[in-house]
Amino acid sequence: MNHDREDIRQRIAVACRVLGRLELTKAATGHVSARVGDSGRLLIRARGADELGVRYTSVDQVIECDMDGHAVGAAKGLASPQEVFIHTALYRARPEVQAVVHIHPPTVVLFTICDKPLLPLYGAYDPASTGMALDGIPVYPRAILINSPSLGSDLAAAMEDAPVCMMRGHGITTVGRSVEDAALNAIRLNELALMNYQANLLGGARPISEEDQTAFDEYRPSRSESDVTAAAARAAALWRYYVALTGS
Repeated sequence: MNHDREDIRQRIAVACRVLGRLELTKAATGHVSARVGDSGRLLIRARGADELGVRYTSVDQVIECDMDGHAVGAAKGLASPQEVFIHTALYRARPEVQAVVHIHPPTVVLFTICDKPLLPLYGAYDPASTGMALDGIPVYPRAILINSPSLGSDLAAAMEDAPVCMMRGHGITTVGRSVEDAALNAIRLNELALMNYQANLLGGARPISEEDQTAFDEYRPSRSESDVTAAAARAAALWRYYVALTGS
């Protein structure tokens, strides 16, 4: 990831606007963050009296924090989110994580309330979210604010090494190797939940066959340089689509 602070601020602001305009969070709530190299700092969407909410995030609403969650040089009216500890805990626990998203997509929250798993209902329709379902999506069982370092550590432990986590009666947290990667993981998880929800309404929610699940596992991209490069190119194109779609 480019470690230029202004570049990171811009990318966080765009990701917030995309997620907000896709209606993936409730009102003003939610936040996106990114590490700033090995500086021990992160940049994060601020909360406070002068914020405009995720959908309307501007660069000047992205502030710097230390790894204890304290705002550094924030303008009056802007402060660290109460749940900044989601971000700091994940950065401490997982060195590979470069960005974190925490939002509140209503459809996903419904599944946590009803204790219903997200099933691998499709395959080629969206291979990335199918992979999430096949791997199993961890659930953080408490419906409270993650407003302390210890609760942040609990969430990180529940999430383990997964790219996404559902939070009962609350929302989701996703991670990635870039801001865009973490945001796409949130979009994919929401897509999986929407399809599960709609299939349940029709009364026909059933996973793809075991044969197809096995075939899908064998098809997944390897970690070879060529596969990683190809996957990154596809993700970049998909992100451009969402930025254009939402006018972000």
